[in-house]
Amino acid sequence: MLILSRKINEKIMIGDEISISVIEIRGDQVRIGVDAPKTVKVFRQEVFDSIKAENKAAAESTPIFPEFDFGIRESL
Repeated sequence: MLILSRKINEKIMIGDEISISVIEIRGDQVRIGVDAPKTVKVFRQEVFDSIKAENKAAAESTPIFPEFDFGIRESL
């Protein structure tokens, strides 16, 4: 992991198109701004983990309408 120090209004560049800015420091909290192309998804870690868990659960679940499984299960 790369660890960098920045002050308010200073940025970190990731590649040519993504920048991370320190917006505010208040106590033990830091507000950051992320400037990235719309094609790049940016999530807080806890939201990202929740999305991954929901996607995994959906992939492992049984179809609600088994008659519409589109050949996922073998024919009887």
